[in-house]
Amino acid sequence: MLDTLPPGSTEGTTGTGATKGTRATQYRKGPGAAGDNAGTVLLLPGFTGSKEDFIALLEPLAAAGYRAVAVDGRGQYESPGPDAESAYAQEELARDVLAQAAALREAPADTPGPHAGARLHLLGHSLGGQIARAAALLEPRAFASLTLMSSGPAAITPAQQSRAKILADALAVLSMDVVWQAMRAMDPPPPEDTDTGGAKAGGGDDSEALRARWLRHNPAQLIATSKQLSTEPDRVAELAAAALPTHVISGESDDTWPVPLLDDMARRLHAHRTVIQGADHSPNTDRPEETAAALISFWNNLSDPTT
Repeated sequence: MLDTLPPGSTEGTTGTGATKGTRATQYRKGPGAAGDNAGTVLLLPGFTGSKEDFIALLEPLAAAGYRAVAVDGRGQYESPGPDAESAYAQEELARDVLAQAAALREAPADTPGPHAGARLHLLGHSLGGQIARAAALLEPRAFASLTLMSSGPAAITPAQQSRAKILADALAVLSMDVVWQAMRAMDPPPPEDTDTGGAKAGGGDDSEALRARWLRHNPAQLIATSKQLSTEPDRVAELAAAALPTHVISGESDDTWPVPLLDDMARRLHAHRTVIQGADHSPNTDRPEETAAALISFWNNLSDPTT
């Protein structure tokens, strides 16, 4: 089910200053596990999403030696946030990520392996990918690599922009619960990332858990980030110039950023490209085993000078 963590997971807060209350879910192998210091992975969820969207990835990543840390961003689910839209400007959210990264690199005493947080990989899904990109552009040396999961080069498609505007307009005048009911009545569910969660990964009906998560999002965060998704400029050339090892991963179909657009972005970035067969916009929940394997292969190859 959606909120069921694998054994060995821990929940708590990470970050400093403005991000001190960020909720994080962490899963890692205990001391003595083979390859238990491969590195740390910071996982950023997408629009309307939360750290729980990565639950199905935590155990396989940890089994491969990676400390996997999934977070709720400012104003998402269990991380509190202000009621002003200005608090969710993309640069503000990107600086939160840099603060989280700094906290993880401190490698607390109970972290298995020597300096397990020193090699830090950043992954963002959809909206999270654009925030991750902004963080990497602010401080590219903070990360060993960047993975953009189902996250395109610029704004979402015109059809998705229309749906995002409908949502933002509704949130400005209606309660979160009323908007949730309206979304669930629509077919397909709007917009962008609302298919993320554990129903696909864990089986069963997670509608109530998804509703609980939705109700705890700050509406200002949703309004501000929906506007960002609709106006994001193309920053691919900037990212390419940063020379940060990059992985573009997606499902075989995507109505938020078409797959050919993601293919072209990967080419422009000289990035590693993975297409997960049988997955749509959320390969992390559609095909978690295949997605985890692709991520692990990319990160391991970065550590192997012969590949």
